[in-house]
Amino acid sequence: MIPTTAPASAAVPAGASPPSVLVVGIGADGWDGLAGPGRAALRAARVVLGGERQLALLPAGVGGRRIAWPSPLLPALPGLLADHADHGLCVLASGDPMWYGIGARLAGLLGPERLTVLPHPSAVSLACARMGWPVESVTVIRATGPGLDRVRRAAMPGGRLVVLSADATTAASLAGVLADAGFGASRLTLLESLGAPAERRVEGDAGGWRRPAGDPLNVVAVSVAADHPRSVRSTVPGLPDSAFDHDGAITKRELRALALARLAPVAGQLLWDVGAGAGSVGIEWLRAAPAARAVAVESRPDRAEQIAANARRLGVPELATVVGEAPAALAGLPAPDAVFVGGGVTTDGLVEACWAALPAAGRLVAHAVTIEGEQVLVAHARRRGGDLTRVAVDRAAPLGGFTGWQPARPVVQWAVDKP
Repeated sequence: MIPTTAPASAAVPAGASPPSVLVVGIGADGWDGLAGPGRAALRAARVVLGGERQLALLPAGVGGRRIAWPSPLLPALPGLLADHADHGLCVLASGDPMWYGIGARLAGLLGPERLTVLPHPSAVSLACARMGWPVESVTVIRATGPGLDRVRRAAMPGGRLVVLSADATTAASLAGVLADAGFGASRLTLLESLGAPAERRVEGDAGGWRRPAGDPLNVVAVSVAADHPRSVRSTVPGLPDSAFDHDGAITKRELRALALARLAPVAGQLLWDVGAGAGSVGIEWLRAAPAARAVAVESRPDRAEQIAANARRLGVPELATVVGEAPAALAGLPAPDAVFVGGGVTTDGLVEACWAALPAAGRLVAHAVTIEGEQVLVAHARRRGGDLTRVAVDRAAPLGGFTGWQPARPVVQWAVDKP
């Protein structure tokens, strides 16, 4: 289902003046690793908010009241800030507060103008320093939740990954994912307690990783290598149909590539893949544009499970699935930037509902394989414009002792941009 989180712009409670906050990043090296401005800020603070691990790094000379983050944090954060608005508030954060840290959340709550950030080097910067890698040359993967499966999309021969671990077991899990994806030859470097006196480095290949779990505070640097050229999957749309588990309900390779060319994946934009079948269009949309979003709408629960499995295996576990009959199942979904209707165009009100949900400049692509479906798309094209294309694909197949052309069912595509 679609994940829900508290919005970054959640308001401070009514009547409370928005506080000014100083955010100080601290590393595993603790107080000794802080520069002068960070030390001065913490000494002057009357209240210091932070995680228990970060607060424990402060010496006794920091005399302000220490308050550990509550759990869950996000719902409590606005009130917590308001309660200490006039108390010389300082937030202690891990590493760079603006890199997957509390800093971005605070900027959304308070506004950047009420925030001063004193960052410490992030775990990514420290890992790249240890490896001798330019920071701009790496792809960063967060291993929390289903994030580790994103490695399957990001792994390209010669590439460099920095994986932000969830706990001490991440390195072993990562090695298993890489080996399963055909990248067991990749070199893993486990970097524990970066910057601390107990910092440790352990190396090995993903396919033969047998290292026991160690410090939960770690990152893993990966030099990617493929076991075989066939392990590599391009992010250009048009994966072979065999890349997906399906029961025949799949938008075939050539038609999928044509559809995605018209859908035009863009980072940050949302696709509705309606009548998703195997989820191939939504999955390739996400693979083509990092940070894009997609929702697969499928009426059959067994196919929805198959969609989720395909998404994980192809490195885009963030694909959301909604089980239900469209158009009713579309109610309440976030507004899309693009919609693909791969099945069900003859369902009453379906194409109309998709069209109504699109904003100006939104894109709609619909396919039909039946005469009745074709008639529906022709009628919509007359009303709203766009392009109608009839696509016929023939594939070579055995014919007696020779080879002949085996035609697939022609498909009519309607592609239109909303004015």
